[in-house]
Amino acid sequence: QVQLVESGGGLVQAGGSLRLSCGYSGRTFSGKTMGWFRQAPGKEREFVAAISWSDGTTKYADSVKGRFTISRDNANNTVYLQMNTLKPEDTAVYYCTADWRPPSAMDRQYGYWGQGTQVTVSS
Repeated sequence: QVQLVESGGGLVQAGGSLRLSCGYSGRTFSGKTMGWFRQAPGKEREFVAAISWSDGTTKYADSVKGRFTISRDNANNTVYLQMNTLKPEDTAVYYCTADWRPPSAMDRQYGYWGQGTQVTVSS
């Protein structure tokens, strides 16, 4: 089946950068979307960014626009999240997700999830 494996999380000071990676394996269909959500302690999971595999259409949460960039490597079935100008409020577990629908900010639109990677931003 589908497997998603995240990497790249860690501890960084405010203003710094991190790049998350998510490798995809399993079913191969055109038209999939991959994305990132995050969940901070005591808070609900929230949408971060998503990208359409076929045409590269992207979608971002307002809170990360201009700071985060989602991209894909079709040949290696990998999606990246470049996070710049990180803030303490970006601290969360970041989850990679995938499905065969257009990019969406609604987590119920995604059927496949990775295990998550911790991002901690110190002030």
